[in-house]
Amino acid sequence: MVNGETASIKDIVTFAEVAPIAVPPSLLLEADPSATSIASYLLDSWCFVALKNKQIIAACVIKKTDSGVAEVFNIAVSPEFQGNGWGTGLLKYAIQFTRKKKIKRLEIGTGTFGYQLAFYQRMGFRVSEVVTNHFLENYDEPIWENGVQHKDMLRLYLDL
Repeated sequence: MVNGETASIKDIVTFAEVAPIAVPPSLLLEADPSATSIASYLLDSWCFVALKNKQIIAACVIKKTDSGVAEVFNIAVSPEFQGNGWGTGLLKYAIQFTRKKKIKRLEIGTGTFGYQLAFYQRMGFRVSEVVTNHFLENYDEPIWENGVQHKDMLRLYLDL
């Protein structure tokens, strides 16, 4: 069901854990424009997808970083499927998975503005720190959103 409407067969989306190689690189690049960065975290992570008619329409990559702590390194929804709640459903699915793995805290890094920040805050994430110049120092190309360049990164957390 999306936005209170009755779901039809074509609206059914399922969520699943998959092998890292099953996640389309083009989808991951929607959220992280650096293939080098993606390669640094993908292979030893938990990967989750949203499937609609057997097509991957969203992906989420989470990696255990410490005892009881994991980080969301990537979450992306194909542009044509954004705004329908599939990213929210996928992140909820991934959060439940991490709880079952005895993860007590989930962390994420994101820009200091934009729809992603609001998305994470709606999911209950809280700001823990600001990493000054993160996007300037860690990406070869500038990252722009709505005419504003991302420079600093916010670190957020969700206690599970």
